[in-house]
Amino acid sequence: MRTVIIMLGAAAAALALGSCATMSEDQCLAGAWGEVGLKDGRAGYAPGRLQSHAEACAKVGVVPDEAIYFAAREQGLRSYCIPANGFQVGRNGSTYEGVCPASVEAPFLEAYRDGQVLGAAERAVSDAASRVSSYASRAEELDGKIDAKRRECRDQNLTQAERERACDRVGELRDEREGTIGEWRRAQEDLRWAERELQDVRWRLGALYGV
Repeated sequence: MRTVIIMLGAAAAALALGSCATMSEDQCLAGAWGEVGLKDGRAGYAPGRLQSHAEACAKVGVVPDEAIYFAAREQGLRSYCIPANGFQVGRNGSTYEGVCPASVEAPFLEAYRDGQVLGAAERAVSDAASRVSSYASRAEELDGKIDAKRRECRDQNLTQAERERACDRVGELRDEREGTIGEWRRAQEDLRWAERELQDVRWRLGALYGV
């Protein structure tokens, strides 16, 4: 039994590693380290990304060509480390891993932080709108339940006890609906505030980034 448990644990670990691998076996065997480096540079990955590739490729006995990889990665970083891209990286909520050369990092970071401001404002609107929709759906669902319990409350085919329970439930559902409507109204106010904030951010950044 102990041997079986150990084997199962090893298999699970191997599966977990495989699911997190940065490259497939076919990609490792292709050996296109220039393409890999260029792609990683354009994506803004830190130098440690190559170590992850090396671990993924070790299972097929492939060792990365560091010189080719890093030369291509530097080329990819040239398109990553520009303000326009920095703005999009920040807007999307992606993490900056400090990969840009000092000579171009300052304008990149300024745009990145502007993008973070816009992204946060956009997500606030989306979250508020989602809550408005969720509470509205819940209120509609409660309306249907209240109507059903009202019918049960008047249904002479049910026992007196069953009708009384249905009538009591109507009151409970009404209370829940009232609370839901209160949350819906608060979410609407949050949405209006978030939309005003987003409009202000877009007004401030529009001339710089065309948003």
